[in-house]
Amino acid sequence: MNTPRRATTGLLTATALAAALAGCGDSGSADGETLTVYSAQHESLVRTMLEGFTDETGIELEFRDASDSELANQIVQEGKASPADVFLTENSPSIDVVDQAGLLAPVDDATLEQVGEQFRPASGNWVGFAARSTTLIHNPEQIPEDQLPASLLDLADPAWKGRVAIAAGGPDFQAIVSAVLSLEGEDATRQWLTGLAANAEVYASNTAIMKAVDEGEVPVGITYHYYWFRDQAQNGLIGDDAALHFFRNQDPGAFVSVSGAGVLASSDQKDDAQRLVQWLTARGAQEKLADSSALEYAVGVGVDSAPALPPLDGLQAPPVDPGSLDAALVTELMQEAGLL
Repeated sequence: MNTPRRATTGLLTATALAAALAGCGDSGSADGETLTVYSAQHESLVRTMLEGFTDETGIELEFRDASDSELANQIVQEGKASPADVFLTENSPSIDVVDQAGLLAPVDDATLEQVGEQFRPASGNWVGFAARSTTLIHNPEQIPEDQLPASLLDLADPAWKGRVAIAAGGPDFQAIVSAVLSLEGEDATRQWLTGLAANAEVYASNTAIMKAVDEGEVPVGITYHYYWFRDQAQNGLIGDDAALHFFRNQDPGAFVSVSGAGVLASSDQKDDAQRLVQWLTARGAQEKLADSSALEYAVGVGVDSAPALPPLDGLQAPPVDPGSLDAALVTELMQEAGLL
């Protein structure tokens, strides 16, 4: 049986944010025509989408790759002295931490308009450039689709004890919790997490969940769509006996998470940084995403995602402002429930 593992990194609380910002000096920035990009998105996807950027613009790119929370915490601690010009995340809660600290510049209006309204925050201080849908992966031999729960929230019911897998320490699951919090409120989220803590088998990653469900260790698991679709594109080496269920009906389990791109307010190359964010959201880069093996959703206006994926506009995702996801409170609630 798998046991919960304490997360090694977490997003800063409001108190820690204030303390970190108080100790920051004035700006430092990249030299010349080189942008420093702090990136938490999958390296292969980001490099694919930015292919041709340097050739066309003459702007060199220097990447620092790490997890969402590591980079968000680092930027906040660096404050106005951060060398970062652009911040790219896998999930939006981490870029919101940086935004709430006042460290992002507004994204150009023309760039914001290149993506659907649901893929950018009301603040306009960052913009989505990719998306992924929450799903329930299941083993049809153990549980057919017509016996799956009607809602993600039902997995807190005692009937699911020992029958659901989660990757509690990962940014994907924590982003899903942040959507539950936004949609259902603090008390309901606390109750849901308490039920999950009693019911769930905790795994190290989404891939480990897929493997466990495929091999019959556990009948269902909470994950994003693209892990299974990538595996199927590689001949089902891990998840050939597993299937995906989409909750739809604006259920919290139909939450679509957004990968965010933002320009650091401290950058002295804001024009170049804005060009990079504009590039990521433009048709060319969005079509490269759709044609790639990443199998995440394109969010550019008028750009279709990979044909293998269910259409994004048919997922019936709940309306969530991606700039309203409270990562700090999610961490507190998960710790309270014993999931971190």
